[in-house]
Amino acid sequence: MEILFSEETMVSEAVIEQMKRAAALCLEKEGVDPDRCEVSVSFVDGEEIRRLNADYRNVDRVTDVLSFPMYEGAEEVRAAEEEPGQVLLGDVVICVQRAEEQAAAYGHSFQREIIYLFVHSVLHLLGYDHMAEDEKRVMRTREEEVMEALGLPQEERKDE
Repeated sequence: MEILFSEETMVSEAVIEQMKRAAALCLEKEGVDPDRCEVSVSFVDGEEIRRLNADYRNVDRVTDVLSFPMYEGAEEVRAAEEEPGQVLLGDVVICVQRAEEQAAAYGHSFQREIIYLFVHSVLHLLGYDHMAEDEKRVMRTREEEVMEALGLPQEERKDE
């Protein structure tokens, strides 16, 4: 799994390795080869993610993470694997300020929050969503499976 960072100095090497493991787990659970895939990750401030949220989602507020998938879901990703070369799943944009706030609110580390937000976003890149209650339940279950496999069991989270 290749992760292309715009600003990797925002997190430690240990967090980067955990992000790679997290992405690999998400992909493997969907029958996608992690060695064939890459994800672009950007760490931004509140103003930048607010601007992106307004521009791309017409929601003029700060959010914790945005996902920009290249495919509709895991089936399309698996089809793309049939072609030579790496498969770019899409872009992940994480708001550092919001991650810090949420980590404090939930009583866990900034690094753990970054991993959770990344898992959440990779699942969006694989076609998961949480707009409808049944979709949300499926997505949350997958998030919990991945976080538990990483040794970071999921805590109760607010709705998004």
